[in-house]
Amino acid sequence: MEDRCAGFVGLGLMGKPMAANLLRSGWDLTLWNRSAGAVAALEQLGGRPAHDVADMRDLPVIVFMLPDLSFIEEAAAGLLESWRASPPRAGTNVVVMSSVSPSGVQNFGLEVQRASQGNAAVLDAPVSGGTAGAADGTLAIMVGGADTDFRRLEPFFGAMGTTVRHMGALGAGSLAKACNQLIVGTTTAALAEAAELAERSGMDVESLFEVLSGGLAASRVLDVVGPRLVRKDYTPSGPAKFMHKDLSFVLESARAAGAAVPMATAGVELYAELKRQGLGDQDLAVVRQVISQLSDAAADSAMKGTVSA
Repeated sequence: MEDRCAGFVGLGLMGKPMAANLLRSGWDLTLWNRSAGAVAALEQLGGRPAHDVADMRDLPVIVFMLPDLSFIEEAAAGLLESWRASPPRAGTNVVVMSSVSPSGVQNFGLEVQRASQGNAAVLDAPVSGGTAGAADGTLAIMVGGADTDFRRLEPFFGAMGTTVRHMGALGAGSLAKACNQLIVGTTTAALAEAAELAERSGMDVESLFEVLSGGLAASRVLDVVGPRLVRKDYTPSGPAKFMHKDLSFVLESARAAGAAVPMATAGVELYAELKRQGLGDQDLAVVRQVISQLSDAAADSAMKGTVSA
């Protein structure tokens, strides 16, 4: 891509290190964030602050890395209004890198297309790899959109990730991320269940996870989340509440495709319970605390049944 200019909206736990890697790779970035502190930190790397997202209207690429599509639509409102008055140059790309609904991002794509009079197109390019992958530039990036747009933006994505794949038309990236979250969310829950079962049975959880990592149960999730589950360290690297949102997208996509997703269905309820317990802002590993509390409730119920008998 010859024009190495872009806008980046959303500099949270993931967005800030992603933008930093783009700046280090020589991209000229215009930045916007609800709080100014993150923007100020990236100015030291050459980033330039924008007063408003609409100020990015003439940039060839505008990235959104916000918690959900509703936040993106709110942030982009002024931008789209500006394009309705005077369309951008042809070939402009809006890149949604958040985890969002596959059907929702398709609708957003139509809105952008109408507002820009066909001159701007949306790609959905959610990521996996957590804050460590964002900092190291080793994210997996799953892209949906037109093939020509993807090819043009490959160097841009390559500055943030090492596994970049075009998954299909707009919405395909978000569906791929939903599948990713199905595996991550349910695997983390299964590891948490195993940890609680082992500990309550008198077994050392760290030893259990060590032996599991040498067999078929080994996984990247075990490597990354396992130590947190052992230590019961729930310091957020990403809020657990987002897993409930992401698994809800799995159910939405499954209904559209006519697919059965019993694991996702159970996972949605488990992570809904996590949110009900007020644990949503903690790390994904906090699902172990939910399972611990459910175990306590089951033990109490069993005890009462024994006493009454």
